[in-house]
Amino acid sequence: MTDTQLGFIGLGAMGAPMAKRLLNWPGGLTVCDVRADAVLPYTEAGAGAATSPAQLAERASVISIAVVDDAQVRDVITGPEGLLRSAAPGTVVAVHSTISDRTAERLAVECATHEVEFVDAPISGGAPGANKGRLAVMVGGSDAAYERVRAPFECFADLIVHAGPVGAGTRMKLARNLVHFIAFTATTEAQRLAEAAGLDLTVLGKVVRHSDAVTGGPGAIMLRDRTAPIEDGDFWLPILRHVRDLGEKDLGLALELGARLDIPLPLAELALERLGPGLGVGTSERQSS
Repeated sequence: MTDTQLGFIGLGAMGAPMAKRLLNWPGGLTVCDVRADAVLPYTEAGAGAATSPAQLAERASVISIAVVDDAQVRDVITGPEGLLRSAAPGTVVAVHSTISDRTAERLAVECATHEVEFVDAPISGGAPGANKGRLAVMVGGSDAAYERVRAPFECFADLIVHAGPVGAGTRMKLARNLVHFIAFTATTEAQRLAEAAGLDLTVLGKVVRHSDAVTGGPGAIMLRDRTAPIEDGDFWLPILRHVRDLGEKDLGLALELGARLDIPLPLAELALERLGPGLGVGTSERQSS
């Protein structure tokens, strides 16, 4: 596997640090970007350079793509100078961009007509994770393709999961980011409450980051293998009832403070209503009464 020739297309904020960690790959690395200045540091470090995806595909058999959106991904793979013009049968094309799962499925079908394997391999961890080699990669594709990409991906990721067939990696990334951006939205609500209460928002931020690092943040409750209501006798029932009770108490107190300060907290109201049922333990007797 280590003699596989790698290709990397898209040397932006995420792609650049990912590709940098592939520079010492034994089989060699070829890079491609529309900006010549982005390519230069890699060629100076010993990587090859291609002027188009088609040219890159002549040299590489496992190719990573980290461009902006669905349209760019399609152009890189199927465009006039796309990978499929020259990719040899057996080539694996991995897309790290977050695209539509339908786009991933359609591209996999088109790649298959050229005997090229497609995997959707979106990443989580942002630029800090890319720079540290601590990304999470969620791979959608065949077992064989997953085995081909796993070793190269280990250069820039410390968690690689095979989510399922093509499209599954993207669907897992969308679910993961749902947590991310709903939490961000809740954070803006918390900041408004704290500001109205006369608190220092930068200090609050330090507290949130500290406690999330200890408790695991929202991921701390993602331990069950299903979302159905929890039955009596289940190990998780008393644990998640305790989480619910604490959450309902604290949410109720926050809503009371918001009412006194005339600060609407719609996400908190929604959370108070849905936390218990979402955990699978229903609302508490206090909340139901």
